[in-house]
Amino acid sequence: MPPVTALSIPMTSAPTLAPLTADADPRWQALLSRDASQDGRFVYSVKTTGVYCRPSCPSRLAKPQNVAFHDSCAAAERAGFRACKRCTPNQQGTAQRQAQLVADACRTIEMAEEAPGLEQLADQAGLSPYHFHRVFKAVTGLTPKAYATAHRARRVRDELTRPGATVTTALYDAGFNASSRFYEAAEGMLGMRPGDYRAGGANADIRFAVAQCSLGAILVARSGRGICAITLGDDPDMLVRDLQDRFPKAGLTGDDPEFDALVARVVGFVEAPRLGLDLPLDVRGTAFQQRVWQALRDIPAGETASYAQVAASIGAPKAVRAVAQACANNAIAVAIPCHRVVRTDGALSGYRWGVDRKRTLLARERA
Repeated sequence: MPPVTALSIPMTSAPTLAPLTADADPRWQALLSRDASQDGRFVYSVKTTGVYCRPSCPSRLAKPQNVAFHDSCAAAERAGFRACKRCTPNQQGTAQRQAQLVADACRTIEMAEEAPGLEQLADQAGLSPYHFHRVFKAVTGLTPKAYATAHRARRVRDELTRPGATVTTALYDAGFNASSRFYEAAEGMLGMRPGDYRAGGANADIRFAVAQCSLGAILVARSGRGICAITLGDDPDMLVRDLQDRFPKAGLTGDDPEFDALVARVVGFVEAPRLGLDLPLDVRGTAFQQRVWQALRDIPAGETASYAQVAASIGAPKAVRAVAQACANNAIAVAIPCHRVVRTDGALSGYRWGVDRKRTLLARERA
C-alpha cells in the first residue's frame, strides 16, 4: 500500500475590505444639509485639520474619508480634536439658547397670578418685544398671549375637576380676577357652561350612534354645537365606552332614528371622502391644537403634507412634535383629516385608528 502523503493546498489571502467612510453613516446627510436640528446630538471631526464641528457648521465640508462622528464634544476631545472656532460646538447653539429663553418665559407665565405682558417677558429674555414675540412663536407655535390663554384654560379644567371645587374658587384659582371675564371665556375654553363641565358634562345633550363601514365600526356623536366625535375601531362597545369616558355625566342619547340620517352621511363621506362633509363641527382643544386641526382641513383631498409642512403653515416650523401630538389627540376622524399627514419622506406614520385605515383613506382620496 503506497504511503499517504499530505495534500498541498494553496493558501489564498482573504479579500481586503475597503474601510467605510463617513458618507456611509446616516449622520452624513445632516452635514450635507447643515441641519441645525441635529446640533447637540453629535459632532464630527476632521483629521486633516484636527478640529471638530457641529452638524450645522458653515465651513467647507471635508472629504468623507477624513470625517469621523462623535456622540459628544468630550468624546471628540478625548480623541485629540479641538473645538472649531467658527461654529463653537462646545458652546450652546442659537436654537438651544432660544429654547431655554422660551422655556423660562413659559415658566414665568405658568407661575404668575396675572398673565405677564409682552414687554415684561421680552425684558426678562433680554430681547426686544418684536424679536421675543417671533422667537416664542417659532418655538411653541403660539404667541405669548395665546400660550397664557391655553395655560389658563388648562388650569380652569383642572380646578373644575378637583374634588370639592366650586365654579367660584376655580375662576379665582385659575387667575381670573372677575367673574364676568371668566364666564365670557368659559364656553370657548370648555365647550359648555363651567358648572356643567365640573359635573362631568351634566346637562350637555350628546346624541350618538354606532354603525358599520368598510373601515370597521364607526361612532358618530353630535352636541348642540355640531359633530364632536367620529371614531373608528374594531369593537363598537369600546367606541361607546370611550365616548362615555369623555363625557361621564352628559346626557348620551343613542338609537335615535332621526340621527341615523346624519350617520349615513358620515359613513358615505368615509367611503367617498372627495364628496366632502358639510356639517358643523364642535372642535374642543387648546388654541394650538385648533390651529393644527384647521391646517389639516385646508389640505385638499388626495394630497398629503408632512408634519414639518403643517408646522410651517401655522407659523411654527420648530413645533413638529407638537403638531404630531395634536394629530394624535384629534377625536374627529376624517372630517379633521389627520390621515393626510405623513413623514417627510412620504412614509405613513402612526394613526390613532390604525395605519391600515390611514392607507385605505389616502388610497380612496387619490382614486
